[in-house]
Amino acid sequence: MDEDGQAYYIWGQFSVKMARMNPDMRTLDLSTLNECVINERDHFFHEGAHMVKRNGIYYLLYAHLGRADMPTCIGYCTSRSPMGPFEYGGVIVDNDHCDPGNWNNHGSLMEFGGQWYVFYHRATHNSKMMRKACMEPIFFNEDGSIDEVPMTSQGAGPPLKADSRIPAERACLLFGNVRIQMCAADNEELGEIRNQDKAVFKYVDFGRGVDSVFARVKPGAFKGGISVKADMPWGLPIGYIEVPEARGEKNWVEVSSATGNVEGVHALWLVFDGSGEELFKVDWIEFR
Repeated sequence: MDEDGQAYYIWGQFSVKMARMNPDMRTLDLSTLNECVINERDHFFHEGAHMVKRNGIYYLLYAHLGRADMPTCIGYCTSRSPMGPFEYGGVIVDNDHCDPGNWNNHGSLMEFGGQWYVFYHRATHNSKMMRKACMEPIFFNEDGSIDEVPMTSQGAGPPLKADSRIPAERACLLFGNVRIQMCAADNEELGEIRNQDKAVFKYVDFGRGVDSVFARVKPGAFKGGISVKADMPWGLPIGYIEVPEARGEKNWVEVSSATGNVEGVHALWLVFDGSGEELFKVDWIEFR
């Protein structure tokens, strides 16, 4: 619904179709039908069109099929008219590597308390169909363009506190076979972990430093370990947590390591090592 009271209907896959709605709000004015507002070839449009207006600019958002051979991005185009022509703007957020079963992304923009946010989803539980709703703050340039924002664990909030328990399901990037999965009716874990898999938490505030790192894990059949790194998998070593092999029944245990000198805000990388199809499971990590 535009500011002048005119409503528009927007739909389509691979190309956006649009028409004005009649005053009855049940039928379309087919004389206004535009059957290719934007398309896959020129704008990477896949599906899921959503439009908002800000400062006289119309923003048309959609699942963007331009990276990873999948529509993992929320892309956008802009126009000074609700029915175009639209100019390609770029990517706002990309959910690639949120889950090994990831396929697509759908989203919208909304302003709250003077701050604009992009709403999008991440695949989870190694499934194309199981998805989590997420949000990130976004920022507009003077010309109305939107800078791409990273997918984070903190979302609309501040960086996660290192000295607070960081649940495994807050991981925003997963590399390898590892995935977030249910371990109880009210809890999730990092599971199906294999050698050299990685999980990333963006971002963690270490303040003036920490002395040790703890993790709650369920050991596997063989010994393994977790390399804790800052910023990149080859970045500043924070600590190395040894995970013992299970003795008898596989139960949750706490394991820990001393830490190196790390202060301030960093991306937290966990790099897993060990033998077997599933090394161990991780419930949470915490610094003290």
